[in-house]
Amino acid sequence: MSVDPALRELYQEVILDHSKNPRNFHELTEATHSAKGENPLCGDRLSLYLVVDEGVIRDVGFRGAGCAISTASASMMSEVLKGKTEEEAQAIFAGFHGLVTGKSDDETLGKLAVFAGVRDYPVRVKCATLAWHTMRAALSRKEEAVSTE
Repeated sequence: MSVDPALRELYQEVILDHSKNPRNFHELTEATHSAKGENPLCGDRLSLYLVVDEGVIRDVGFRGAGCAISTASASMMSEVLKGKTEEEAQAIFAGFHGLVTGKSDDETLGKLAVFAGVRDYPVRVKCATLAWHTMRAALSRKEEAVSTE
């Protein structure tokens, strides 16, 4: 997927906006699922909280500290997952992972396409996918923290 320079600049602006003003950046005390994740290479740390009711993700919140890519990815993921079933969340994860690793160009990802440029920086793939791996751990109720290493 080749991204023209004007679109790449817009994508960078979206990522910076979500990094500086993350959406759903709060703990959910009523969370039914939660997990912790870390990316030791970059220093990203994340606690993810989900409210899942009858297989549907009703609410998402996160706390932590990380680089711009990691924070923006968690912020955008938190918006995208609300109202999705667990199965839909897993499918979105697969599409997103394929997008940032360069293994596929999922046309159904909508605004998550802003992360397409991450594939050009392999070390940043772990930053972009941390929240997503943490989401999968939360849905499967894994006790141990997720690590990208």
